[in-house]
Amino acid sequence: MSARWRSTRRSSAIWTGGQACRNRVLPSPKPTLPAPHQVAQNVFENTFLRKITSNRSLVYNAWVTLSSTLLGFAFGTALGIVIAVGIVHVVALDRSLMPWIITSQTIPILAIAPMIIVVLAAIGITGLIPKALISTYLSFFPVAVGMVKGLRSPEIMHLDLMHTYNASAAQTFWKLRVPASVPYLFTSMKVAVAASLVGAIVGELPTGAVAGIGAKLLSSSYYSQTIDMWAALVAGSVVAALLVVLVGVAGRFVERAMGARPA
Repeated sequence: MSARWRSTRRSSAIWTGGQACRNRVLPSPKPTLPAPHQVAQNVFENTFLRKITSNRSLVYNAWVTLSSTLLGFAFGTALGIVIAVGIVHVVALDRSLMPWIITSQTIPILAIAPMIIVVLAAIGITGLIPKALISTYLSFFPVAVGMVKGLRSPEIMHLDLMHTYNASAAQTFWKLRVPASVPYLFTSMKVAVAASLVGAIVGELPTGAVAGIGAKLLSSSYYSQTIDMWAALVAGSVVAALLVVLVGVAGRFVERAMGARPA
């Protein structure tokens, strides 16, 4: 009886010791949905309390993503404007190119991004350019559509007046169509710059990047660091909002410089 009691007591002690060791060794569970104050604290620490050159700094990661965003946005805006001018002035492009432009946006960017990265890496192009091209793919479409609508916005009466003045096609374009398209251009650029940021973040996922908002999201998901993940999402949202505001302010300055009346 005494031997059985000792055996039971020894087993209980081993079980208790194992549970204590398990609680100390295994990591504590991380929150699936962190509280707002946890995210705010993480954003504050990684924005203001860390060096800008640190890989954990949100400012540093946002700048890495912003560089490819701005480059892709510039490429996409230029490409969209060129396509829109061609569609407005060439009937064949209007009938043949516009349907393909619309169809291109039905392909998920998550399916295209890895192919772009692999193809460009095979010919030795890595780094900023592949991410910028993915941003270009997302940003050229709203600019092209907005500019087509803007270039076609002048009324028939105004076009007839330009013909009455014996204006050439170039004069009609620069003095009538372009000024009329400016509000449409900057409205579409607001959508394009936000889409360009999304493209830059998505482009960082399959590249194995070590810096950037997309890279921080990916590494945080690997290690179940949900607070860091939400902080990166907040940083991306702030960057997108600032870019949209800057484009809107630039649009107002341009419209006033061209003689538009304040609303």
